[in-house]
Amino acid sequence: MAGSASQGDPRTRLEYLLRQQPRTYDEIVEDFGQLATRLGENVTLSTRHLRRLASGERASTTPVMRRVLQKMFGLPLEELLAPWAGALPAVDEPTGLVLATGRPTADRELIEMAARRAKSFAFTAGQTDLTADVMDQVHADVQNLATDYPQRPLSELLPDLITTQDTIYTLLEQQRRPSQARQLYFLAGVTGGLLAKASHDLADPHAALTQARTAFVCADHADHNGLRAWIRGIQSLVSYWAGRTRESVRYAQSGAEFAAVNTSSVWLAMNEARARAALGDANAARAAIDRAERAWDLVQEDEVDELGGLCLFGRTRQIYYAAEALSWLPSQSAVANDYAMRAVAAYEDSSSPEWAFGDQAGARSALAITRIQMGELEGAAEAVAPVLDLAPEQRINGIVNATQRVHRALRDSPLAEDASSLQEQIESFTRTPLKSLPR
Repeated sequence: MAGSASQGDPRTRLEYLLRQQPRTYDEIVEDFGQLATRLGENVTLSTRHLRRLASGERASTTPVMRRVLQKMFGLPLEELLAPWAGALPAVDEPTGLVLATGRPTADRELIEMAARRAKSFAFTAGQTDLTADVMDQVHADVQNLATDYPQRPLSELLPDLITTQDTIYTLLEQQRRPSQARQLYFLAGVTGGLLAKASHDLADPHAALTQARTAFVCADHADHNGLRAWIRGIQSLVSYWAGRTRESVRYAQSGAEFAAVNTSSVWLAMNEARARAALGDANAARAAIDRAERAWDLVQEDEVDELGGLCLFGRTRQIYYAAEALSWLPSQSAVANDYAMRAVAAYEDSSSPEWAFGDQAGARSALAITRIQMGELEGAAEAVAPVLDLAPEQRINGIVNATQRVHRALRDSPLAEDASSLQEQIESFTRTPLKSLPR
């Protein structure tokens, strides 16, 4: 810990914030240096200087150091160095970034607001005319969001996502012709699914499942089986990354009854494969992978698939999911390695409509795990290196979890003694996930 209550009351607000951190002053200084590098600022901070600032002994810094400190703690330097008056700012301990405004990050505020809006709308179901241009515009807005979601940082999309959801809800809260109401409910369901994914990416499974449940209500009103199946896929994904693997299996199986034709039928089977593998059931995982492959024979794209992006499950994603699923099973390491290499190669083409930075990172993490299982430390480091170079704005929850799996694989392998450097790189990477960034 950077400090403790036994030292008496903090002398400055900065000292209070530092005491909340589960790290030493030396580690916090290291965080400062990494942030300065990301910001392109040429400045260093010594442990002694930080202690003097925190104690109130030193009240001046260079303009460059001031900028980095203000970015790191989310407060003007004058407020950081002001005498502590008993205020209790919030601290996000797992990340290493202090959220000193006393509020969640802007992204979290938006996610929570959207979840509340979704919940209140779930209790309403309205049924005069919108022009074709209005309907086309709403559809285009949703399609652009679905297409852009896998390829752009969430911070760029979240305001438009929430605005679009609110617009559709407002339109639905008035009387509409049945055909228009059905289409609006369909688009509301898709938007809710995208916001469920956004909530998941910000490591808030409660908000994610709230959005998904309301999205499923919308799918029911639209009476659209393909949308029902896709939303079950979102729920299965959220549960998987939240560590609720049996719940993930249940959502995947529940969605299968709706997924007669669209690509969600493949996605649901692959979701089940990942969850089964995480539970250690190799036979069930391989059976689900085989079932997903057979499902392609029956696939016919529908309105959900036509939106593209996150709404369409393609072959490249299938290969990545297979790699990740089998990477849970050391007995399958050779097959998993083959899938992972194929996925990594496919995701090298960033111009492909299937390219997604999150899935690309996941494929590389799976490849690193299979190489660890095969005793190839250098190969594992090479596989995961581009992931560890991702900017904090791209460190979504799934990517952070995937790299933590690499860390655990190293810890539990015979390579552990020689892997300390790679483990330290992963630990540094996971200290600043997307959810922690002050905005």
